[in-house]
Amino acid sequence: MQFAAFADQAATIEAEPADLEIITHVAILFEETESDADLERVARFVQGRVFPAWDSTKLDIGPRTCYEAIARAAGQNVSADDVETSVAERGDIGAVAASYEFGTQRGLGAFGGGAASSVDDLTVTDVYETLEAVASADGSGSHDTKVDLLFSLFNQCAPEEARYLARLVLSEMRIGVGEGTVRDAIASAFEVPADDVERALQVSNDYGDVAVVARTDGVAGLESLSLAVGRPVQAMLAQAGTAHDALEAWDLAAVEWKYDGARIQLHHDPDGETRIFSRNMEPVTDALPEVVEFAETISKPIILDGEVVAVDDAGDPLPFQAVLRRFRRKHDVAKTREAIEVRPKFFDCLHVDGEDLLETSLTERHARLERVLSRVDGGGEATSGQWLTDDPERIEAIDADALAAGHEGIMLKDPSSTYSPGRRGKRWLKRKPDVETLDCVVTGAEWGEGRRAKYFGTFLLSVRDGENYETIGKVATGITDEQLVELTELLEPHVRSESGKTIDLEPAVVFEVGYEEIQTSPTYSSGYALRFPRFIEVRSDSDDPDTLERVKRLSEQ
Repeated sequence: MQFAAFADQAATIEAEPADLEIITHVAILFEETESDADLERVARFVQGRVFPAWDSTKLDIGPRTCYEAIARAAGQNVSADDVETSVAERGDIGAVAASYEFGTQRGLGAFGGGAASSVDDLTVTDVYETLEAVASADGSGSHDTKVDLLFSLFNQCAPEEARYLARLVLSEMRIGVGEGTVRDAIASAFEVPADDVERALQVSNDYGDVAVVARTDGVAGLESLSLAVGRPVQAMLAQAGTAHDALEAWDLAAVEWKYDGARIQLHHDPDGETRIFSRNMEPVTDALPEVVEFAETISKPIILDGEVVAVDDAGDPLPFQAVLRRFRRKHDVAKTREAIEVRPKFFDCLHVDGEDLLETSLTERHARLERVLSRVDGGGEATSGQWLTDDPERIEAIDADALAAGHEGIMLKDPSSTYSPGRRGKRWLKRKPDVETLDCVVTGAEWGEGRRAKYFGTFLLSVRDGENYETIGKVATGITDEQLVELTELLEPHVRSESGKTIDLEPAVVFEVGYEEIQTSPTYSSGYALRFPRFIEVRSDSDDPDTLERVKRLSEQ
C-alpha cells in the first residue's frame, strides 16, 4: 500500500465526526489493504502505534529529534527551533510538518541509509522498515542515525503524508480511532462477530495479527488464538467501590489484601525463559532477580498476575517509592537489591501448563494459583490470600488487618468474574479508606526555580471523567528536594511537549494528594479546585485516578 493512500484515508477518518462512520472508514481502509504485512501495520498505524502493544520495542524519539529531521527536510532556512515554535503555536506536529515543502534535499545522501527507496513511491512498508531501523539504533551516534532515517522519510513526503508520519513518529495520531474502533472495523471488514474479535484481542494483544487472522481464517482462526507465555497482555483493572456495592451486586464477595506495590505479570517457561512485565507491559525482568529466582523453581509454564512489594529487614512493607527505585534500576541491580528487597505477591493465574484460564471464574483461577505455588518453596508466602464472605463486618475486619500490616487496604471481587484484560469494570472494586485525599493523575508540570530549576517543581493534577481527564489543581508543597529529583525522573519519559516553563505530560503517573477542601472553580476544567493541596505519595495503581463523579460527591458532602 502506498503511504499516500493511508494518509488520505486517515484524513477522511479525522474529518468524520460520527463514530459509526469512522468505523466504516477504518473498515474500508482494512479492506483496501492488499497484503497481510501491510494490513498488520495499518491496523497499528491508525492507532498511532508502530509495533504491537505487547512488544517492548520503542522508537525512543523525543520531539526535538523529530523537529531536527523535519527542519533538515524542509531546507536550509528552517531550524529545529523554528519547528518547535510552530508546534507551540499550532499545537499539532502534523499540521506543522504538512506546512513545509519537502523533497528539496534529494541528493545522493538524501535518504540517509533508510529503508525507503523511491522518491515518488513511499509505501507503508518503507515507513515501517525505516521506523524499525530507528528503533534499533543504539549507542554512540544513534541520535544522528535516527535523524538521518527520519529525514529520509520526511524528504519523500507530500504534505498529507508528512502530517500523519509526524504524528505516527511521536505517537500523536489523534484521528479519533481507539481500540474499540479497530475492533469493530475488523469485525465489519471481514464479517466476523465483534465478540470473537474482542476475545482474540484479549489473548493476543495484537491488533495487526488479529486483523490478518480475521481476514484469512475467519472465526475459526480467531478462536484458535491463545495466550502465549512471554507475550504480555493488558492487566484487568478495578474501580473504587464499597462493601455495600459489592454485596448488593454479588451477594458473596472475594476479599483480597491490596498491597502498596507495583503490578507485575510473570511469564515463566521452564524450558525457555522467565520474563516479567510491568502494568504497562514494559519489561522489568532484569530489575527483579529475586522474582526470577522464585519463578525458576516452578515446573510448569505459567502466566501470573500480581504485585511486587518492597520490604524492610523485618519483612514489613516499605512505601511504593522503594519499589520504584528497583523498577527504574538498569545498572547496579545487585547493589540496589542489597539495599531494597522485594517480594512477589500473586493473586491471579491466567495460564498454566498450556491451558488458558481467562474464561474461568476468579475462585477457580485462585485455586489453580494455590495449587501451582503450593509445590514451590516459599509459594505460600508468594500467594495472596482470598476470603469469601457475605458479612460486612468480616470485610471490615479483613480491611483492618490489611491496614495494620502496612498495606493499602482491600480489593473486593466478584467470585464468578472472568479475567478481562485491559478492562475496568464493576467486577473488581478497590475499597479505599475514608480520608481526605484524592488520587490525581499528573497531566502537566512546570520547571522549578532557584536551586530547583533543573527539576519539575509544580505539578498539574487531573481526575478521570470517562476516557478523559479534567484538571483540578496544582501541587507544589509537601515535596522534598530528594523527592523532586525522583519525581522528575519518573515523569520525564511521559513528556509530550514543552512551552517555556510549562510541560504537557501523558496521564501516566498518579499522586495521592491531601487537601483541606474542594471548592467550585472556573479555573480548572473539572469545575472544581483543591484548597491547599499537599503531595503525599506516588500511588502504585498508577492508571487508576479518582473520578470527577467522586469529586462531585465529596464536594457536596
